[in-house]
Amino acid sequence: MQHSGHSVREPEGALIDRCLDDDEGAWEELVRLHSGRVYGMCYRFTRKHAEAQELTQDVFLRVFRTLGSFRSTEVSFTGWIIRLTRNLLVDNYRRTSERRATYSLEDHPGIEERIASAMERPDQALAWRETVNLLRSSLAALSPELREPILFRDLEEMNYRETALALGIPEGTVKSRLNRARGELARIMRKYQFAV
Repeated sequence: MQHSGHSVREPEGALIDRCLDDDEGAWEELVRLHSGRVYGMCYRFTRKHAEAQELTQDVFLRVFRTLGSFRSTEVSFTGWIIRLTRNLLVDNYRRTSERRATYSLEDHPGIEERIASAMERPDQALAWRETVNLLRSSLAALSPELREPILFRDLEEMNYRETALALGIPEGTVKSRLNRARGELARIMRKYQFAV
């Protein structure tokens, strides 16, 4: 195998082999090289530092347990770890879907108070709270397939690529589901408004 003289980083394959031989230094190097990317994905997904740290640790525990199944002929190691992270994030998302089904804008600390205090009249603040409740009810009425892209893209402010990665679907599918979801959400919100 030819190595270029200016490369100071050892080839990834050799590093993985050392990890599989239980070389502690190699594990530390692997975590050092990839923890920033993994943490970034977890943080964009959760928007909470402590939760992102915990999920990052979970990812590396999974890497530790499943590294033997990595096949460099099928995917790059970076691609493999991104897929593994995404799968763990989706698993975590589904485990907490009960909470997310009743997702409210109150999950963003202080947002209601900030907007309510910006309203000059009490009836404006009341109208805002009614809108929040309407949005919460409408989101809960959407199918998970349509709710998830809205949660990630519109409420978690992830970009199309991050949303596609998190859900394990192509970007084009994210865009088409978002269009359907937004239309359906508007329809449900109108229906709830007339029912109140």
